[in-house]
Amino acid sequence: MAKVTRLADRKPAKCPICGKAPETAYKPFCSQRCTDVDLHRWLGGGYRIPTEEAPEPEAPPPTEERE
Repeated sequence: MAKVTRLADRKPAKCPICGKAPETAYKPFCSQRCTDVDLHRWLGGGYRIPTEEAPEPEAPPPTEERE
């Protein structure tokens, strides 16, 4: 059977970047800086899951036929 945890027994959440207490305006982060760091990681591929699949080849650009 799964253990039930009461809300009062939970540990307070921490900023996933630096570990400080989160601020309401930036939740779940503590500051704009940590929000930006996380966004940069997403955009830079830092959170991607590595696979052994080869990337799909890009489609060649469409050619225009002229008469």
